[in-house]
Amino acid sequence: MTDLATLKKEGDVSVITLDDGKVNVFSPAMIEQLNALLDEVPEDKGCLLIQGKEGMFSAGFDLKVMQGGDTDAMSKMASGGFRLLARVFSFPRPVVASCSGHAIALGAFMLCCADYRVGVKGEFIVQANETRNNMSIPTPILEISRSRIAKAHWYRAILNAEAYNIEDSIDAGYLDEVVDKEDLSSRAMEVATDLATLGHPHYKLTKELDQKDTLEKVLSTISGSDS
Repeated sequence: MTDLATLKKEGDVSVITLDDGKVNVFSPAMIEQLNALLDEVPEDKGCLLIQGKEGMFSAGFDLKVMQGGDTDAMSKMASGGFRLLARVFSFPRPVVASCSGHAIALGAFMLCCADYRVGVKGEFIVQANETRNNMSIPTPILEISRSRIAKAHWYRAILNAEAYNIEDSIDAGYLDEVVDKEDLSSRAMEVATDLATLGHPHYKLTKELDQKDTLEKVLSTISGSDS
């Protein structure tokens, strides 16, 4: 199987890189590989850093599956993607996202799962584009997004499917900071290295308490019928 994502360790930071050679879609194969890589990331120490390829963090679900006519395959991919988001969202150690370009649909929602998000300057957008593509946003994604998207931007970002440029994505709640292209890798690693020092199990327990209500709603509504 072709590697759609890879894992490397840099000190106490586990770096997962998404690179399917195209637009980093969350296909069934990508979801499977990411779950396998997450199994190898320590849950009692360190930090997880998720990064995309140059110019593209992720364009979301695989449209070939979404539009392929196989409702069972589409449902399984969707529920698998929602579970992956929930897993990253509730990961016991800090999660940093390095947004290396466009983040569309599930790519934007993956940013909402991270504890700190660093974006790269450039002609890129972050957009939850579902309602502009005749798709509804299911409960698991709404609940995770609600914890990150700024209240003042909720209707614009989620219901109106507004496309945000990288700088404006900070106020919307998709990103925490934006840096020049040449500084992205080093800044993301700097943040991850710092967050890796947070104490265990104190970080984990605090995160669990903070996310309890949201995560219960997310997990209780993930099923084939809710996708």
